Amino acid sequence: MKTAHDLIQGGALRGQRVLVRSDLNVPLDSEGTITDDGRVRASVPTIKALSEAGARVVVCAHLGRPKGAPEARYSLAPVARRLGELLGTPVTFATDTVGESARSAVAGLGDGQVALLENLRFNPGETSKDDAVRGGFAGELATLADVFVSDGFGVVHRRQASVYDVALLLPHAVGGLVQTEVEVLRRLTESVERPYAVVLGGAKVSDKLGVIANLMQTADRLLIGGGMSFTFLAAQGHEVGKSLLEADQIDVVKGYLAQAEELGVEIILPTDIVVATAFSAEAEHSVVDAHSIPADRMGLDIGPESARAFAAKLADARTVFWNGPMGAFEMAPYAAGTLVVAQALAEATSKGALTVIGGGDSAAAVRQLGFEDSQFGHISTGGGASLEYLEGKALPGLTVLEG
Repeated sequence: MKTAHDLIQGGALRGQRVLVRSDLNVPLDSEGTITDDGRVRASVPTIKALSEAGARVVVCAHLGRPKGAPEARYSLAPVARRLGELLGTPVTFATDTVGESARSAVAGLGDGQVALLENLRFNPGETSKDDAVRGGFAGELATLADVFVSDGFGVVHRRQASVYDVALLLPHAVGGLVQTEVEVLRRLTESVERPYAVVLGGAKVSDKLGVIANLMQTADRLLIGGGMSFTFLAAQGHEVGKSLLEADQIDVVKGYLAQAEELGVEIILPTDIVVATAFSAEAEHSVVDAHSIPADRMGLDIGPESARAFAAKLADARTVFWNGPMGAFEMAPYAAGTLVVAQALAEATSKGALTVIGGGDSAAAVRQLGFEDSQFGHISTGGGASLEYLEGKALPGLTVLEG
């Protein structure tokens, strides 16, 4: 794949309009304030490098899940302001995707200047399943640029207009962010330094069935926490009370447990659980044995004994991949398990291990709990894309760049 660095080194970008597909899908509060600007900051290096090379940079991205029409709460206007602050230069904001405002914003750019188009998903063509509709929107985007740079790793697993179809229409290259993500993920799948530990959490085991199956072939240890651990505990025949449970996945999980034993892969499950009477920070809560969860209680975090055991299993790891928090970390009584795992990863990093946090809630958790990005080897900007890559799936937004 040609890279943005190749384009810059070639010296032919000055005055060229470069369409950059970034991932700016950041969380906003009810006031429209960005609560975690990690994805914006991660997008800056490629945009800045193109700008400094004299390109006229046209950034496009999505935010949230609007239904193909404008919704004020999903506007990228706050992101344009934050992007400008991080770049140290004003960013022109187009109030539409490919309409009059977009065309005017692009036409008004000088060499090295940057514009951001409004939320791509305000146009139904962005996510359409109809190739012709999606291709039509990609065609309109392509008229705004001379070159396309794909730098939104969080969407490369989607066959969408700004990710896939526009690359069929313009000379294209991969941005630095996507390039780095792929290089890190390759280190998790090829020539892995051992011991290799994988920590999986989050709500649903069904979201991670493919990645569990694939990682079973490469990992030495699988540490299972979060809501998904209760389906594993149920598969072992234990009562899980009112905890999150995917009963239809119990037989699948039993198969994984048997397969892990055959392959010599160690599966570490919680031995104690923080349970509560309700999903609330104010609810009555206590620590119980993971095999004796009361019928009227729900598990909301791994317990202190489990957290210590998880940390011990990470202490000598040379490679760690983590996706999914250990509990409802956004509520203080249930954040301790995630905090201990994050601290264990930070310590492993300081000892030279490759530690990768697979985006999504895991990335949000470590930042909310006060950790710096620099304390980990790599924090992915794309949880879903990371998981699909580790499942061994072909990602449309990457394969199209190889052509």
